[in-house]
Amino acid sequence: MAKLKDIVEYLDDLLKISEIPDYPGALNGLQLHGGKSIRTITSAVDAALPVIGEAIRMKSDLLIVHHGMFWGGAQKIEGAMYEKLKSAMDANMAIYSSHIPLDIHPRFGNNILLAKAIGLSRPTPFLEWQGIRVGLRFKVDMQRRTLLKRIEKAVGGPVHLAPGATSRVKQIGLVTGGAGSQIAAAAATGIDTFITGEGAHHTYTLAEELGVNLIYSGHYATETFGVQALAGHLAKKYGARHTFIDHPTGL
Repeated sequence: MAKLKDIVEYLDDLLKISEIPDYPGALNGLQLHGGKSIRTITSAVDAALPVIGEAIRMKSDLLIVHHGMFWGGAQKIEGAMYEKLKSAMDANMAIYSSHIPLDIHPRFGNNILLAKAIGLSRPTPFLEWQGIRVGLRFKVDMQRRTLLKRIEKAVGGPVHLAPGATSRVKQIGLVTGGAGSQIAAAAATGIDTFITGEGAHHTYTLAEELGVNLIYSGHYATETFGVQALAGHLAKKYGARHTFIDHPTGL
């Protein structure tokens, strides 16, 4: 039977939690302690109240998420936050979160797994942020429509294109999640196509003006890969059961 302490230590080391910078509210690592023994692991993109409720219904001992509970920083324990904490604690369920450390992981990361699902290979590091590279870059030679079809198949739904460059794609930058705001920095690297999850309204016209194809592939959809792969790996390593809780936002 797996021990929570062992799993947490393994994850912290595997994901380099203490070394990789992140937004202050990310609070990477174990966010809520639970029982000492782990038989059932669930994973999800967001530590939302419905997700926590479903994990409890499934008798999960450990919930692994990409977006944790504390993005707002210090806050009153009331409303949904109270319900999340109380219900999880009553169920003795642990919650572990990994944001950027999971995005950029070379094996279980959202970036590399989305790239593989699209059929991209031989990546190089891309887009510096706080001293690290948060994305991947690829040299290709394909029609834009082919790339769009591949992405749609990978994320299981339609994507949205800001057609700022030519229809022949040669240099791709990829950062999962909400990196549309980084379009100017991405364009400065010389890419002609930027794949991400979502971006603000102005990023569309900015991409056109910068001469870059900007492909919005869904914040949620691009970040389902990492938690599933990571939790599945843990289940196999520690002899536990794993289930992914799909709670899409449509964004």
